[in-house]
Amino acid sequence: MKIKPFFSVIIPVYNREGFIAKSVSSVLNQSFGDFELITVDDGSRDGTPEVLNSFTDPRLRRIRLDKNSGVSAARNRGIEAAQGEYAAFLDSDDWWLKDKLLRTREAIEEYPDIMVFHTLEKWYRGGKLLNQKKKHRPPSGEVFERCLRLCCISMSTAVVKKGVFESVGCFDESLPACEDYDFWLRVGARHRVFLIEEALTEKEGGHPGQQSRRYPAMDRFRIYSIEKILKSGELGAGQYDAAVSELRRKCRIYAEGALKRGHTGKAREFLEKPRVF
Repeated sequence: MKIKPFFSVIIPVYNREGFIAKSVSSVLNQSFGDFELITVDDGSRDGTPEVLNSFTDPRLRRIRLDKNSGVSAARNRGIEAAQGEYAAFLDSDDWWLKDKLLRTREAIEEYPDIMVFHTLEKWYRGGKLLNQKKKHRPPSGEVFERCLRLCCISMSTAVVKKGVFESVGCFDESLPACEDYDFWLRVGARHRVFLIEEALTEKEGGHPGQQSRRYPAMDRFRIYSIEKILKSGELGAGQYDAAVSELRRKCRIYAEGALKRGHTGKAREFLEKPRVF
């Protein structure tokens, strides 16, 4: 009988022939080897499939979707296929240091009641290390209120016990962006998280194809996610009040931007949203 791996590493990928080899190699070269690596090719039209097929490691499982369905659908397909006890996520343009899974396994053993783990990370632009602002410092413990303000957990640092998806659901496939913000809101409302105080994930920013470039006004997606969780009936009183407060703030900022562009109807629509709650 085949023994299930401890980790299932999930990499969604779409048209990343110039990045994916580095991401995959950073997983296959981990010092902790009890994992499976699932790449989910979301209908790439470049040389991504050829790059993935060049790897021969038996721990690598390749899934290819017939058409581009978005990163949420790709991650969800990986979660469905995962056989490990924990799902570890890595974006196709990021990479891990060699002890990422080892340090996470050690943290899991030390804190068996925690179901979500993440690490620090380093950001690069043009090969130069960027200084991170204080607001980007990842949280630990009860994180819901931090999750409201901005997406404070990077997917490429995160490891999630499979049972979490049963309690909060997977990624919202209706969202073209901010699907990670939406997911961490739901997780933060129910689960504590643990931060491993080591920068074990690295990423290169500022290149074409990143979500922030495709969807510059992303607060509208975050507003949708806050509305959704407010309607869910799953928040405690303190969480509910914090979510309404942040909804007001985000809607006000979005409305101000709409007014500057002459979209008075859109501004009015977003200013009305918090009054429902």
